[in-house]
Amino acid sequence: MSAEEPRTARIGVISDTHGHLGAEALEALAGVDHIIHAGDIGNPSILMELEAIAPVTAVLGNGDSALAVFGLRAVERVVVAGIRFLVVHIPADVVRRQDVDVIVVGHTHRPQVRRDDGVLYVNPGSPSRSRGDGHTIALIDIVDGRADARIVPLDRA
Repeated sequence: MSAEEPRTARIGVISDTHGHLGAEALEALAGVDHIIHAGDIGNPSILMELEAIAPVTAVLGNGDSALAVFGLRAVERVVVAGIRFLVVHIPADVVRRQDVDVIVVGHTHRPQVRRDDGVLYVNPGSPSRSRGDGHTIALIDIVDGRADARIVPLDRA
C-alpha cells in the first residue's frame, strides 16, 4: 500500500451467505474497492468468488468453525481509506467502546444502519436467507474521512 492512501472508497458489506452467493449479490458488489464479510460464510468458495471482485476482510460466524483452518478469526480490524473498521459476527460480542469509526456485524439476518455516539453500525442482512426484510447487502461510501452506509435490496424475481 502506498504511503498516501486514497480518501475515497466504496466498501461492499455482506454477511450470512451460508454457502449461497447469488448473481444479484455479485452484481451489487461489482466495482467496490474492498469487501467485508461478517460471518456465516458457509463455504470457502464464497470467499474466492468475492476475492475475484476486491480484497476481502472476513470473520468467522457461529456456523463457520470448519473455516478456522483458513486463518479466519472471530474478530478483525481493517483500515480502508483512513476509516477504522471492526468486524464481528454476533452483535452482542461488540464491546461498547471501541477505537473505530465503523462496526460491521451480522448474525441476525436483519439489515440495519445506524450511527451511535459517532460510530457507524452496519448489519447488511443476508443475501440468501432473509428473516422478513428481503435479501440484502450493504454499501459503505467513504468520502474525505466520512463513512456513510446504505442497505441494498437484491432483486430476487
